[in-house]
Amino acid sequence: MTGWYAERTPGRSAKAMIALTLLALLLVAAVPIALLAAVVMMLLGYVAGGLALFGGSVLAAAIAVALAGMNGMRHLRKLLSADSFRVVRLDGSQYTDVAEPAGSHYTNLVQLDSSEYTEVR
Repeated sequence: MTGWYAERTPGRSAKAMIALTLLALLLVAAVPIALLAAVVMMLLGYVAGGLALFGGSVLAAAIAVALAGMNGMRHLRKLLSADSFRVVRLDGSQYTDVAEPAGSHYTNLVQLDSSEYTEVR
């Protein structure tokens, strides 16, 4: 039970990614509040302060979202490259050695060349 729990708890990198994502979400949620506060400041005569408040909140939210995205992509690549996470990459070369049986009982079977079915949906 201890080994399973140790594998399931997030490491320091995962905790940092979660914290950065939550910070980005909080900053994005704070942008409308900052806009309202900036409008109130501008109505009171502090135009430069209101613009600075709104611009700063948008800039901080954009930077936090970009950092969370970069950190998330790095964490995802790290997870996919790990040996314990089994991902099978399908590239068509795995099926070249598989052949149809010679004595197939299908009479209207048409064999297609691989160049005739390049698009798979």
